Amino acid sequence: MRLPRSDAPVGSPTRPPTHPPTEPSRDALVVVDVQNDFVDPRGSLAVRGAARLLPRVNREISRAASTGSLVVCTQDWHPPSTPHFARDGGRWPVHCVAETWGAQLHPELRVSAYVPRIRKGVNGEDGYSAFSVRDPLTGAEGATELEDLLRASAVTRVVICGVATDYCVRATALDAMRLGFETAVLTDAVAAVSLRPGDGERALDEMAAAGVELRPDG
Repeated sequence: MRLPRSDAPVGSPTRPPTHPPTEPSRDALVVVDVQNDFVDPRGSLAVRGAARLLPRVNREISRAASTGSLVVCTQDWHPPSTPHFARDGGRWPVHCVAETWGAQLHPELRVSAYVPRIRKGVNGEDGYSAFSVRDPLTGAEGATELEDLLRASAVTRVVICGVATDYCVRATALDAMRLGFETAVLTDAVAAVSLRPGDGERALDEMAAAGVELRPDG
């Protein structure tokens, strides 16, 4: 019987690789709620500083596209009446009502019509996280299609930008970590509502404590 040479290179037919090959990780850029009601100064819940994020977010979208990363946009997509709104017992002004100008992605956001959209708050729940939905009456948790989309696309790392740091960005990042994705937030491409002073900074601290990477400059 012929024995394999001891000096055969790793991966040759006569010696198996020392370590099995690993699949390269794939990123997904999740652009959170860059919608008229949040970004346009005329919006009903305009987030301070959000309009200034557009060039930075667009650069990140271009970078993601050039490297083959998946790009996903999220949208608040509320019914006209929901306990999320102050007039129905919630805390927020009416915003991002489905099929209205306020719910549309900002016209300066450079995303293809083919980029997947994950719509949140469609059942009347708050809809902060892009990964989960909650029945506003029973509190039962369910999943959006985002996790399945990421798994099907072999995504292992999620990069997040958009608004608002202290609500939808925070909830989406924490859920991504909980589901086992490496997660990063681009801190120069997010803006906070800050109902209380410092809410944005506290949200970033909470995300960092959960293991989210905070990238000051993508």
